[in-house]
Amino acid sequence: MISHVFVGVTDFDRAYRFYSPLMQALQLTQKFCDRETQWAGWMAADAPRPLFLIGKPYDGNPADRGNGHMIALLAQDRDAVDRAHKTALAHGGSCEGPPGLRPRYHPNYYGAYFRDLDGNKLCVCCHDPV
Repeated sequence: MISHVFVGVTDFDRAYRFYSPLMQALQLTQKFCDRETQWAGWMAADAPRPLFLIGKPYDGNPADRGNGHMIALLAQDRDAVDRAHKTALAHGGSCEGPPGLRPRYHPNYYGAYFRDLDGNKLCVCCHDPV
C-alpha cells in the first residue's frame, strides 16, 4: 500500500546521525545517501519498498512538522522496539511514550513513541505476541 515516506529535515547531517543508527536498530538497510542533494533512504533487506526517506524539502522552504502526523515503523519483535527507542533517545530524540503494551489498540500491540531532532513524531511497534 505504501511506496515511501519522506520526512523533511532542517539539518541533513544532524538528521542522518539520528536516523542512521535508528534504522540499524530496526535492521533496515541503507539504500542510498546523497550528501550533495541532502537525502537518504532505507528499506527492508528483503524488499525494495516501502522506503523511508529523509531530506531537505524539495520546495526549498524550511522543514516543518505537522500536528497530528506520525510515522510508525514496524519492528521485528519487542526487543527491537526497545532498542530503537533507546537508540533514538541516545541520539537526541525526545520520548513521547516509553516501550510497552498498548492494549487499547489490540492485545499484542507493543510500541514506543519519540520525536526526532526536528520534532517529527515517530512510533516503533510490533504486533506479534511474545
